[in-house]
Amino acid sequence: MKAVNIIHISAECYPIAKVGGLADVVGALPKYQKELQASSSVIMPLYNNSFTQTNKFEKIYENYIALGHEYVNIQVLKLIDNKLGFELFCIHIPDLLFKDYVYSNNDTDRFLAFQIATLDWILTLDKKPDIIHIHDHHTGLIPFMLTQSYKYEKLKDIPTVLTIHNAQYQGWFSHEKVSLIPPFNFENVGLLDWGDSINPLAAAIKCSWRVTTVSPSYMEELKLNANGLENLLASESNKCIGILNGIDSKVWNTETDNNLVKNYNISSSKSGKKANKKWLCQKFNLDENKPLFTFIGRLVGEKGSDLFPEIFTKALKENNISILLLGSGDKEVEERLNYIPKENFNFYIGYNEKLAHIIYAGADFLLMPSRVEPCGLNQMYSLKYGTVPIVNTIGGLKDTIIDINSKDGYGILHNGVTIKEVTDAITRATKFYSEKEKFTKNLKTIMKIDNSWNNSAQEYVNLYKTLKQ
Repeated sequence: MKAVNIIHISAECYPIAKVGGLADVVGALPKYQKELQASSSVIMPLYNNSFTQTNKFEKIYENYIALGHEYVNIQVLKLIDNKLGFELFCIHIPDLLFKDYVYSNNDTDRFLAFQIATLDWILTLDKKPDIIHIHDHHTGLIPFMLTQSYKYEKLKDIPTVLTIHNAQYQGWFSHEKVSLIPPFNFENVGLLDWGDSINPLAAAIKCSWRVTTVSPSYMEELKLNANGLENLLASESNKCIGILNGIDSKVWNTETDNNLVKNYNISSSKSGKKANKKWLCQKFNLDENKPLFTFIGRLVGEKGSDLFPEIFTKALKENNISILLLGSGDKEVEERLNYIPKENFNFYIGYNEKLAHIIYAGADFLLMPSRVEPCGLNQMYSLKYGTVPIVNTIGGLKDTIIDINSKDGYGILHNGVTIKEVTDAITRATKFYSEKEKFTKNLKTIMKIDNSWNNSAQEYVNLYKTLKQ
């Protein structure tokens, strides 16, 4: 079979625009697919950010699209001097997409215009893609439009794959806006509906040829808890599969990571981690001789952050440890962090990519008490950098971490997100840290674990090929 030509369509892609793990996946998977028998490219919106301001693009297409009764100018720009490892195309719609943010509270028109512009451009291509791979609800109307909108009749036989990164967000909007979608046979309007509104994620599940989630366990969990889509996913289960995310081992590499204070490999891991930990402790006024526990991520209920003030206070009182947090989100949680005694605790509100890398390298433990975690990448980054993950038994976390008390175990699991469960896990980790020989041996073990995209990229390519047979 000839090489498969895949187009990924997404609202995010690292390093162009990143809000969460979606960007990491879309920025890595195409690179790894290109190393296999696949040609992979990415289409995303053009945002007004540092990447687009400091890189050069060429205009390869320009037209107008109808958005209801309005006509909107659209351009397709291609990145010049591309060092991403795949071709990047950006949809430029000045009034709707070219903003200094990715998401807002009113994104229906923005992402609908993005999807229509993308399909209008694909219509003009001499070489059509073999597979269109969409990601989350921001691109969820594409499978519907391909199969139902009259103007895309020539594209209806292109197989579509939907990857659900987070089913909690579905892109709902009112049926009053149905006229914004290019004309289709209105007898099939039910394909758009779920729960008396237009639901782009539900429409994508109904209309895509295949549906994947970012871990096998998350696929099973969604059949029980998918923010209202449980019955739909159960009824469409014959076309659903969970494929575990990987990490970009070219970016996440302790030997070449330019962000680190000191680079290291498995044999020099002890001294390398010590140097990065020393820098962190000096910067945040922590004791480098104590085990360092960290959290990196959004301060939202899904991550268990509402319990952090109580968890940290109790854990610091009961254990001789330090805790460092990097993240932002819930303003009430941010404010409550100020009341935790600063003697062995500190935090950085916001996001800082360089600091995140140093934390992965310098920390002893990474906390991930998530209530929902479709896959999770942070636990994989921490393993690669020799930091022990402490995780809840949920989603991709339980697919990637084995408890130290189990055969061949290397991480710490807790069952549920309560103050007691998490602090007990921290106490268990503190004891593990004190067993120096065992802890050092485990450090080298976890750095050898291969969570790169190699295997997962091959699974996706195998899936694509079944759709083209």
